[in-house]
Amino acid sequence: MSENNHTEPNPRESEWQRTTIEKLAFASLAEQKRRRRWGIFFKSLGFIYLFLILFYALGWVSNETSTKLEHTAMIDIEGVIGANDEVNAESIIDSLQSAYDSKGTKGIILRINSPGGSPVQAGLINDEIKRQRKLHPDIPVYAVVEDICASGGYYIAVAADKIYVDKASIVGSIGVLMDGFGFTKAMDKFGVERRLLTAGENKAILDPFSPVNPKHQEFAQQMLDQIHQQFIAVVREGRGNRLKETPEMFSGLFWTGETSVQMGLADGLGSSAYVAREVIKQDNIVDFTTREGFADKFAKRLGVSMTNTLLGSNINIR
Repeated sequence: MSENNHTEPNPRESEWQRTTIEKLAFASLAEQKRRRRWGIFFKSLGFIYLFLILFYALGWVSNETSTKLEHTAMIDIEGVIGANDEVNAESIIDSLQSAYDSKGTKGIILRINSPGGSPVQAGLINDEIKRQRKLHPDIPVYAVVEDICASGGYYIAVAADKIYVDKASIVGSIGVLMDGFGFTKAMDKFGVERRLLTAGENKAILDPFSPVNPKHQEFAQQMLDQIHQQFIAVVREGRGNRLKETPEMFSGLFWTGETSVQMGLADGLGSSAYVAREVIKQDNIVDFTTREGFADKFAKRLGVSMTNTLLGSNINIR
């Protein structure tokens, strides 16, 4: 006879094993669910954070503050002035309109930190400030200079009721320039031949690849002198008898804020907080600066780069 060594399983032991396996399986599933929930939570937070940054960068989130409380309206004029630059007439005029439309505005501060730029854009802003001052004579406008208020920046500042500066600010540079490059010697050196066809004897004026034409140079200088006289007239109109004119005042030189007060180019020393608190008598400052989104800035920069490449020279009051 053969002996049967097969042992029947213990029902209790089998039940215990099955129960243990089920518990482990359910615990593993619960842990996976918890991990998924936390993963979804943190991913959601990350997406929300990225979307907020994207909305802000593209200008979809408005910084415009609407309040009925009394306040001092602040408008930043910071950077180079130009149709496609940090400071342009369209954005500053929009900011001014928003500030004046706010019922709680008791005064406006133009916080300026600009080396200058386009005389056209600066002139448009200057004209709009003066127009709004006539429409709202009860709302004063003060220019407050931080680091620099030169050329086009000062062109804008003189439209304000008063100008306040820091003692170490840079103020002035009342002049006009046209810059460009000449490549004729480099072309001769590398044996490059210039082939230029025009219809109109002056169409190639200031061409950087052609020798300087005395007639064209004289014409350009007359144009610069005319714009310079326009600049001087705007300064005299804005500052009036406060100016203590000297032969060098309109020569393109610039001075410290302390000296500019002595010359009548500015009215006193003071920061934005000081002007809001002590002059306007309203230290609740609300920012009304219209800020462009990243996409708008990129498009404008691309456009101005192509324009400058085609024209080869720029007229600036800086």
